[in-house]
Amino acid sequence: MMGRGLHLPRNVDDLAWQMQQIWQEIPQKTFRELYHSMPLHLVWQLASSCQVIYSQFGLTIHQNDHQARRRFVESAQNEIAVVPDFHKRILFSDEAHFWLNGYVNKQNCSIWSEANPQVYVETPSHPEKLTVWCALWAGGIIGPYLFKNDEGHNVTVNDDRYRALITNFFIPELNNHDVQKLWFQQDGATCHTARATIDLLKDTFGDRLISRFGPVNWPPRSCDLTPLDYFLWGYVKSLVYADKPQTLDHLEDNIRRVIADIRPQMLEKVIENWTSRLDYIRASRGSPMPEIIFKM
Repeated sequence: MMGRGLHLPRNVDDLAWQMQQIWQEIPQKTFRELYHSMPLHLVWQLASSCQVIYSQFGLTIHQNDHQARRRFVESAQNEIAVVPDFHKRILFSDEAHFWLNGYVNKQNCSIWSEANPQVYVETPSHPEKLTVWCALWAGGIIGPYLFKNDEGHNVTVNDDRYRALITNFFIPELNNHDVQKLWFQQDGATCHTARATIDLLKDTFGDRLISRFGPVNWPPRSCDLTPLDYFLWGYVKSLVYADKPQTLDHLEDNIRRVIADIRPQMLEKVIENWTSRLDYIRASRGSPMPEIIFKM
């Protein structure tokens, strides 16, 4: 049932206008509900013209965060002024939990949804989930890496498991690249920043490490600057649950397939979008973006 006063859209522009009206009137409305109310040819037209990833983060920017974010943005833009493709050399990394019931979150309570970002979704009590790590850059995606114990059971990440990922998976994957030109970024999660882990990353990247306790500080609570947060996890979520996987093995297969199918052109847009985010945050003096939206 379409919202009051709305009609079946005539074209994509009309659809976009109607979606904005629905978004304002019925915050929990999803794209899927609207698609079921419109002709199939318009669905395909919309899908081929753009894709929008909405991400909501359960984070509050602290007063001191603005200064840290401004410092990082200024440093990054100064680097781009000297090395124009600097942003294309950064390996952005992160992990997320994919629950079997369709929920996706991070340890800092981030939420990704096809619905209006203003609507909060409760954390599920369902215990079955996968913890997935990736590194994303203009040259591709390293991963996914799924955290498992020696028996092959799915586990969450801690200091030792994260360091094992870096040692046994990530660094060997870098052998195919010129590491001397690459930077590595990670957020300040406790499991990322143990002294032994920071030392290991410094041995590999030297001063090209962007991290809490690293040579270049990553500003806290900056999901709007992390391509995996503003693009990858939401994009993967929008596809991996389409066939309603009933087992973690099925969900894992879907995650691996979807990530493997991401085109280089898509990643180029994601990374170019990052420079626009730097501009926004500098102009807003460190304020977060009001909505974490990536369009393509």
